[in-house]
Amino acid sequence: MVGNLFWEHGHRMVATTVGLLTIVLTIYLLRKEKRRWVRRLAVFALFAVIAQGLLGGLTVKLMLPLAVSAAHATLAQLFFCTTVSLAVITSPSWERRLATIDEQGIVPARYLCLAAVATVFLQLIIGATLRHSATWDQPLPPELLLAHVGGALAVTLMLAITAVTILRRHPDQIFLTRPAAIALALLGIQLLLGLAAYVTRQASPYDPQPLNPMVAITVAHVACGALVFATTITLTLRSFKCLRSTAAFEFAGGF
Repeated sequence: MVGNLFWEHGHRMVATTVGLLTIVLTIYLLRKEKRRWVRRLAVFALFAVIAQGLLGGLTVKLMLPLAVSAAHATLAQLFFCTTVSLAVITSPSWERRLATIDEQGIVPARYLCLAAVATVFLQLIIGATLRHSATWDQPLPPELLLAHVGGALAVTLMLAITAVTILRRHPDQIFLTRPAAIALALLGIQLLLGLAAYVTRQASPYDPQPLNPMVAITVAHVACGALVFATTITLTLRSFKCLRSTAAFEFAGGF
C-alpha cells in the first residue's frame, strides 16, 4: 500500500479493535460493577464509539467536509476522556482513597482542575478544526491559526497555575502531585511539538503528498495533546476523590 492507503486502512483496523474492546469493557462493567453511575458511563462510552464509527464513515462518504471531520476528531477526544475516566475510577488506588485532605487557599484546587480540563478540551476542538481546515499544500486559515495559538497560551497559563497550586498545597500527596508533574512535563513537550509541526508544514508546501517528517511530527503533536488531556482528567478526578471542602467552604456554600 502506498500514500494514504496504508494510514487509512490501518486507522480502520485500529478503530475496529477499539470498538470491539469497548463492547467487551461495557459488558464486563455491566455484569461486575456495582456503582450505577459507572455502569452508565460505560454505556456512554459504547454509544460514543458507535457514533464515532458512524462519523468516520460519513467523513469518507462526504469527502472530508470540515464540520464532519472536526466533529469526528472532537468525539474521539470525548470518547478518550470517557475511557480514561473509567480506568481511573475502577483502579485499586481509587478504591483505597477517601476525601480526607482539606482544601487550602481561597480557590479550591478541584475547581482549578475543572477549568484546566475545560480549557484543554476547547483547545483540542480548535486544533481539530485547524488540522482539517486545509490540506498540506494549502495555507492554514489565519483566524484559526491565531485562535489555536491563543488557546495554547490559555492552556499553558491555566494548566501551569493548576499544577503549581497542587504541587505547593499538597507536596506530600503523590496521588495528586504525580499527575500534576506529568501534566507540566507533557505541556512543555506539546508546545515544542506544536512549533515543530508548524515549521515542517511551512517548509514543504508544494510536495506531491505529505512527507514523513511532517506526518510524524503532526501525529506526535496530536497524541501528546491527548496525553495532556488524559493527565489533566486524571488529576481532576483524583482531586475530587481525595480533597474535601473545609468548614469555611461548606459554610460559604450554604448561602
